[in-house]
Amino acid sequence: MSEKPPEFIRMAFPRTWYYPKWKLVTWHPRGVLNDAFADQIVEFVELTERIQDAPFDRYTDFSGLTDIRLKVDHFFDVGRRRRKAREPAKSAFFADKQVSFFIAQMYEMIMEKAMIEVRAFQERAAAAEWLEVPMKILAPPSQTGPHES
Repeated sequence: MSEKPPEFIRMAFPRTWYYPKWKLVTWHPRGVLNDAFADQIVEFVELTERIQDAPFDRYTDFSGLTDIRLKVDHFFDVGRRRRKAREPAKSAFFADKQVSFFIAQMYEMIMEKAMIEVRAFQERAAAAEWLEVPMKILAPPSQTGPHES
């Protein structure tokens, strides 16, 4: 995948970028995180896993969320689904609000000992260090596109 994902991904999942140098996909969703949106996140990751040549890490920035309305049972279903992944990867979640950080921490616990290593962060710098990438590529992107890598 090039730095700019294929157009069908960009249309379905705006505010996503791939940084080939770092083998990192970033996503900065906005709006309400509900069951349908959680499913969309999983579909995005699974789609990128299918079209990507090699394992890649992920970064999801929850700072653009305005509300969280997840059903607990659905949340655990998502975790069970993602535990089936067979490629090792890191998945960092940045949350600047307590509620979204708690959700990210719960997901981290659900994914414990899975092939996908999940971590929740309240500081982008800590996420960047864990992912071993420059912090500037984790900041919310401008309207024109991703940050220079």
